[in-house]
Amino acid sequence: MSLKSFGAKIFARVVVRKMKKWMDNPVATQHKVFLSLLKSAEDTQFGQDHHFSQIKTHADFVKQVPIRDYEQLRPYVDQVVAGKEDVLWPGKPLYFAKTSGTTSGAKYIPLTKESMPTHIKAARNAILCYIHETGKADFVNGKMIFLQGSPEMTEKNGIGLGRLSGIVAHYVPSYLMKNRMPTWETNCIDDWETKVDAIVEETKTEDMTVISGIPSWVQMYFERLNTATDKKVGDLFKGFELFIYGGVNYEPYRAKFEALIGRKVDSIELFPASEGFFAFQDTQKEKGLLLQLDSGMFYEFVKADDFFTETPKRVTIGEVEVGVNYVLLITSNAGLWCYNIGDTVMFTSLKPYRLVVSGRIKHFISAFGEHVIGKEVEQAMAAAMDAFSFSISEFTVAPQLEVNDQLPYHEWLIEFEETPKDLKAVTDFMDQSMQTQNSYYYDLIKGKVLQPLKITSLARGAFQQYMKSQGKLGGQNKVPRLSNDRKIANQL
Repeated sequence: MSLKSFGAKIFARVVVRKMKKWMDNPVATQHKVFLSLLKSAEDTQFGQDHHFSQIKTHADFVKQVPIRDYEQLRPYVDQVVAGKEDVLWPGKPLYFAKTSGTTSGAKYIPLTKESMPTHIKAARNAILCYIHETGKADFVNGKMIFLQGSPEMTEKNGIGLGRLSGIVAHYVPSYLMKNRMPTWETNCIDDWETKVDAIVEETKTEDMTVISGIPSWVQMYFERLNTATDKKVGDLFKGFELFIYGGVNYEPYRAKFEALIGRKVDSIELFPASEGFFAFQDTQKEKGLLLQLDSGMFYEFVKADDFFTETPKRVTIGEVEVGVNYVLLITSNAGLWCYNIGDTVMFTSLKPYRLVVSGRIKHFISAFGEHVIGKEVEQAMAAAMDAFSFSISEFTVAPQLEVNDQLPYHEWLIEFEETPKDLKAVTDFMDQSMQTQNSYYYDLIKGKVLQPLKITSLARGAFQQYMKSQGKLGGQNKVPRLSNDRKIANQL
């Protein structure tokens, strides 16, 4: 065992012991964060507009601070972007993480000196929890690659502006810099396909032990490695031990990944966003991601079924239930207040608080009141892949309403690695899975309002071509699993 891996094990033990303190006191931890956030921002414009000095309880907070998404918070954000201080949080942000919104155009999410370290700490702790639980630490001696956006930044009124993954690249700990791939110059390449080819050239002769990124884009990297070397990824990188991912569910990609790698590899799931690093997989033994309760974020939850009612009930961590689909709201030390990030979550455990990302509140199908969510389609797909032994590159689902003399249906647009021999059996299996999971869908099928789902098999490369046409190839971009219209489906 090297000195570095020995040190990593000791560090992991210390960090896990510290984490246990807040894991064992979740409600008190969140209350402390809540009061600290209000006190810190009391004299900001937002704090004065919403009478922070008078807020003593969560009930007070609910009365004074309404739920907002980016568009609703934008009048404040625009002032920050214009260079004004003390608007949402004391002073000015360190950075803006620039993201592309579907309704708001470009979005500028503030990152402050208080919030920025939490992104780094959570990613680090995810790896340390893995080391502590498994005892595996030799991978720290090998090369690590993080497929991410360009670290190059511009400036807006004295504030750095870039993609979150690129901003985070500036904060890689010094003890990892020698292990980190690709080179800075390659990481700055803007065109994704050119960048991946350059990464392949740089890494194909290295000992890669940790690989991280959104599964769809890591898959592209693996495929190009295979083409360039005619080797399985696991044979090329004999020390490859750990895949770290976030952004989308890994299960639909797992079979294809294992075929490309040639063996099973441990994985860690993360739940990061520009707005904050919310959760990570802290154990290989239990389902769900550990919610970060001491990271400068106060969480509220609204049942997804009630979210669009006039006065949806907001609950805190001590009131949530296992298996309920919630919209996640955050209040943070980046100056976001009761902010709807757009994700829905379900708790898998309350001791400690672990959750899974179940979808997006705007990404669902309910053309007939079926309320189909991302978790359900991903589970149906994963079960079918396991039962029929096929793999896919990507998929999305949309309603098909315009059907001559037939009932409407859900169309599953799938890019198969190899189309299953009995596609009808796969289709029937998936439809049955959807009926079992979703009682609304079951009732619509049995009531002959909808006909069973249909699969459309797409040509190889269809999704990459679509994302390229949208200027969203690579980086942190991902294809929505569900749409309530046919905008994506028709273009595909």
